[in-house]
Amino acid sequence: MKYVDEYRDPETARKYVEAISRTATRPWTIMEVCGGQTHAIVRFGIQDLLPDEIELVHGPGCPVCVTPLEMVDKAIEIATRDEVIFCSFGDMLRVPGSDKDLLTVRAEGGDVRIVYTPLDAVKIATDNPDKQVVFFAVGFETTAPANAMSVHMAKVRDLNNFSVLVSHVLVPPAIEAIMSSPENRVQGFLAAGHVCTVMGTHAYGPLANTYGIPIVVTGFEPIDILQGIYMCVRQLEDGRAEVENQYDRAVRDVGNPAAQALINKVFRVIPRKWRGIGMIAESGWTLSDTYAYYDAERRFGLIDTDIAEPEDCISGLVLQGLKKPSACPAFGKQCTPDHPLGATMVSGEGACAAYYRYRKEKAA
Repeated sequence: MKYVDEYRDPETARKYVEAISRTATRPWTIMEVCGGQTHAIVRFGIQDLLPDEIELVHGPGCPVCVTPLEMVDKAIEIATRDEVIFCSFGDMLRVPGSDKDLLTVRAEGGDVRIVYTPLDAVKIATDNPDKQVVFFAVGFETTAPANAMSVHMAKVRDLNNFSVLVSHVLVPPAIEAIMSSPENRVQGFLAAGHVCTVMGTHAYGPLANTYGIPIVVTGFEPIDILQGIYMCVRQLEDGRAEVENQYDRAVRDVGNPAAQALINKVFRVIPRKWRGIGMIAESGWTLSDTYAYYDAERRFGLIDTDIAEPEDCISGLVLQGLKKPSACPAFGKQCTPDHPLGATMVSGEGACAAYYRYRKEKAA
């Protein structure tokens, strides 16, 4: 396929593997932040190609996986109301809440609809003025511009029956939380290319300087990832801690200023709880005061709660790069995609789902 095959070329991959092997003189642990990168690594067996000195660990870059249990319960509470049409991306429907998931709500008669863009939810609100339409606004910086645009459009159109349940999280504070942990063993990062397409690279420089870590903005195809690993290993071996951009065909240092302006207009930064990790300061977005009318939590009078995760699920350790999915006793047994204990087995970007799909026999 044009523009894809060149990034999956076996000969190019071999050359990068050889370059990594020549460069690495001691053990290094590198975390890929994005769940899309995790799936590519597992699907194409990239870890198996690398020399023993290089270990890849999987980070918290799956927005579905880090959406807190409490927020899923709020979504379910809203979706069960007769006056509500609840709209969401499909991968959120099977994320388990405390007692059920959104797919079960739909099976029980709730009007839960899968949409492919938040603007679809705006249209549904326009077409159904007698219903309250709620969109589940989940994601990292990548999905924020479209989510912000949906709220802005609702305000421009004076749609009184549209609101969003916001569970946005930000990548740089998560990297800082990982590096600040006394259990941390990550020495370099592959940053998510699509996040940087929107936000640019400026937020990563202070992290690289403060913690002395290389951060390489990386794409999602096998060659992208291998080149990103090579660039990261080269920095580690040289004793450098810089931000480099492997994904320069899509990422500019300034990112997308127009998208950033819209995000800053519609959202404001707040502390946010991450599923399996806990509260991280200044790591999330909620609606700004100008757009607070469209906040579903306020509209439906939802209160904050604190709910414990299932004890037999280690997804929090997986998201922090402290454990691999195969280290979980429940993996492939009590926990499968059909009967998941945690979101990392549900999401299309979850590490546990990747291991189950591509490495089930090795993990078992």
